[in-house]
Amino acid sequence: MQERKERQFIKKLTAKKEELIKNIQSIEDNGLRSSISNTTGELSSYDNHPADLGSETFERAKDVGLKDNERVLLDSVERALQKIADGTYGQCESCGREIAEERLEALPWATECIDCSRKMGRAKGRPLEEASLEPPFRRSFQGNKDEIMYREGKFAEEDALDLVTQYGSSDTIQDMPGTQNYEDVIP
Repeated sequence: MQERKERQFIKKLTAKKEELIKNIQSIEDNGLRSSISNTTGELSSYDNHPADLGSETFERAKDVGLKDNERVLLDSVERALQKIADGTYGQCESCGREIAEERLEALPWATECIDCSRKMGRAKGRPLEEASLEPPFRRSFQGNKDEIMYREGKFAEEDALDLVTQYGSSDTIQDMPGTQNYEDVIP
C-alpha cells in the first residue's frame, strides 16, 4: 500500500479511536459509574413499586450495550492500526486478496474483502442461524406466491396482519370486539 494512503488511514483510524474513547468515557461519566440510587435521587434502589425503577434500569442496560458496542469497534480500530504496523493492512483475512480501497475508505477497520464478507452473511444483515431454520419458520414474504396474498402481482400490504396472525397471536377475549365469554371464541 502506498505510504501516503497508509498515513491517511492511520490518521482516520486514530481519529476514530479518539472518538470511541471519548464516547466510552462519556457513557461511563453520565451514569454507569454511579449507582442507580445516586442517578435517581432515591435513598435506595428498592422502592414501593417494581416499575418505579424500570425506566432507569432500561436506560442503564442501554448504556451498557452502547458501551460494549463502542468497545468492540475500538478493538477493531486498534487491530487495524496494528495491521498497518505489521504491514498486513488491507489484506483479506479469509482469502488473502487485497481489500478494495473504496471499502477501506468507507470502513477503515474492515478485515475482509466484500466478497468474503458477503459469503459469511455479514454484509447482508441476516443472521447466520437463519440458514439452518426449517419450515414453517423459513418462509418469507418474498417466497412462494401461493402462500402470500398478492393483488395485481404485488404483495397486498393491507393483508399482512391477517397473514401473520394465521400462525397465532396474543389476543385475548378483551381484544376481540363483541366477545362476552370464551365459549363465543372456543368451540
